[in-house]
Amino acid sequence: MSTAPGVPGSPTPATGPSAAPGGTPGGDAGTATAPAPRRVRVQHLREAKEAGRRLTMLTAYDAATARIFDASGVDMLLVGDSIGDNMLGHATTIPVTMDELIPAVRAVSRVARRALVVADLPFGSYEASPQHAHAAAVRMLKEGGANAVKLEGGRRIAAHVELLTGAGIPVVGHLGLTPQAENILGGKRVQGRGNDAADALLADAVALADAGAVAIVLEMIPEGLAQRVTDRLAIPTIGIGAGAACDGQVLVWLDMAGMTDWSPRFAKKFGDVGAALAQATGAYISAVHDGTFPGSEHTYQS
Repeated sequence: MSTAPGVPGSPTPATGPSAAPGGTPGGDAGTATAPAPRRVRVQHLREAKEAGRRLTMLTAYDAATARIFDASGVDMLLVGDSIGDNMLGHATTIPVTMDELIPAVRAVSRVARRALVVADLPFGSYEASPQHAHAAAVRMLKEGGANAVKLEGGRRIAAHVELLTGAGIPVVGHLGLTPQAENILGGKRVQGRGNDAADALLADAVALADAGAVAIVLEMIPEGLAQRVTDRLAIPTIGIGAGAACDGQVLVWLDMAGMTDWSPRFAKKFGDVGAALAQATGAYISAVHDGTFPGSEHTYQS
């Protein structure tokens, strides 16, 4: 496939046990695993923006799905605090703790051979001071194996971003609807409407970029404002509910794959994995009930 100069290309999706990244060779003796694809690194994000190559990001919370997304060629895997309301049964992201999130980061990092693994810093783990953020970010890299961390907020956390990047920790910013602040924002509402709000968000984006952020997620803002921010910054913008003007896009994988009955307006369902899983589960239950599973081919003989 054609790719931007200096940007790792997406690997050709492969099938079979020997194709799984990080896995062991298949059943035939002498079968070797494919060489590891080139890792996406922070410099490739800016190179992609300069070359006009759109970046892709998906959330991932476990090794099984992360392996599939990574082998399919996604550029970034976000181990988000969205694990709270998507996987852990919480109503919001706010209850998620470092101790809950680190095992998920570790699982994704262990199998990702190509994608840049970005870990959220959950609510309460970084806001108090730059040093507070540094301690949490160090845990995400040392214990979780993440390549970068993501923080919510603009000018108020610029000093946090500057300390982290100065310490060698890549930071992805997050502006617009910042779910950790939804209580003060009045819920999940579009942000940046009106001249004053738009100017403030642009100033926040510039402050994050000046502090050393390697990319910025823009969530639920008007497309025109996303275009302004994207045009103003040398680092890439990653949109979610921010229109097509951004340098890349991110979705929660359950929304992308059709794992729930509801998804946000800005999400597109690219598959119907939920229905397929329900069908497989129903078939399994029926086979057990009617005695056709396990069959002789699934049974060991003495």
